Amino acid sequence: MDSTILNKNMSSVRGFRVRGAHVGIKSKRRDLALIVSDVPASAAGVFTRNRVVAEPVKITRENLRDGIGQAIIVTSGNANACTGEHARISSMEIIKTLAEELDIDANNVIYASTGVIGVPFPTDMVLDGIKRNVKYLNRRKISGTMVANAIMTTDTFQKEGFVSFDLDGKTINMAGIAKGAGMIHPDMATMLAFIICDAAIDPVLLDRALRHCVDRSFNMITVDGDTSTNDTVVVMSNGMAENELIEEENEDYFHFRDNLEHICEYLAKAIVSDGEGATKFIEYEVKNASTVKDAERIVRCVSDSNLVKTAIFGRDPNWGRILAAVGRSGADFDPGTIDISMGSRTMVQVAENGSYKEFDKKHLREILRSSNVRILIDLKRGDKGALGWGTDLSYEYVRINAEYTT
Repeated sequence: MDSTILNKNMSSVRGFRVRGAHVGIKSKRRDLALIVSDVPASAAGVFTRNRVVAEPVKITRENLRDGIGQAIIVTSGNANACTGEHARISSMEIIKTLAEELDIDANNVIYASTGVIGVPFPTDMVLDGIKRNVKYLNRRKISGTMVANAIMTTDTFQKEGFVSFDLDGKTINMAGIAKGAGMIHPDMATMLAFIICDAAIDPVLLDRALRHCVDRSFNMITVDGDTSTNDTVVVMSNGMAENELIEEENEDYFHFRDNLEHICEYLAKAIVSDGEGATKFIEYEVKNASTVKDAERIVRCVSDSNLVKTAIFGRDPNWGRILAAVGRSGADFDPGTIDISMGSRTMVQVAENGSYKEFDKKHLREILRSSNVRILIDLKRGDKGALGWGTDLSYEYVRINAEYTT
């Protein structure tokens, strides 16, 4: 698997054109993103598990049932959610207008939105913006960055990544963008991510690969334990690299999936690193669990604990909070065998076999000054493990969300 390449973006993927523009949803910043394939592409999506769901998510779920997509439109600054029939009519008009402007099937349009929930959507403004911007779709490198910028809300930087790898003697390009900084929780949080690729792959296998990758990346991050109404991860792969079609779980499929997982993890970590008010990026690792599910349950429970987050914010090596979170995770483990270590580049063991282990608290506090912190939990029960990522919880997070509008 190749490393993420930072000097390329969506503009480097064959057969895709992109555009990021300002149409007026936000007062100044870009708020409309367009990603268009020259040909219909295999497509798959994973969405929020919140029971309160925005209309764009409902419609996109339906449009992706046949596994085909050709265009993605994203509006930022208003979630187009929880405004009754207005939201559905607005969403349908947006999809119809883009399809007409591109001369493509409306069922192949994927629509996502992000921003404030429950505020009437400026539909006419967006429809006009679509008509004005379709003609500017292009493959320039700067456009790839502009489209990443256009999906941001409280983000402080655009999140984009690119990988290149070989399949069937052909060079495959894969690029992704994401947004998210708050309302991030391991169940598809208020985050959007869009990945495009030029490989030829069967839609059913693309969907299978995406779900596998999301479970190990976007569903293993947390900032504040809140999920949203609009969360969406979509991948489109248009086959323009002309590799042999991937239609079974062979070596090419797993190589494709490994690279998809790599870019999903890269974008997921970028979301965590931009967590609202965060001062620490925390990696959680559980090892030697009986099952992967048990390891994931523990990572998710510990990473979402406000007591653990605030302890890390205060550089307090309070391992009892970690152990208590493990205990309520529902995972199968023996409290009498668990080891816990904390640190950064240097790790310090703070618990052995579920009990206190002598350590230098002052030294560990100094280590916890680092902006990158690791927590390692060894269950000593099996050979399975899991990784997850989260942030601390600071005073600044409260301020940002107390003042949030658009």
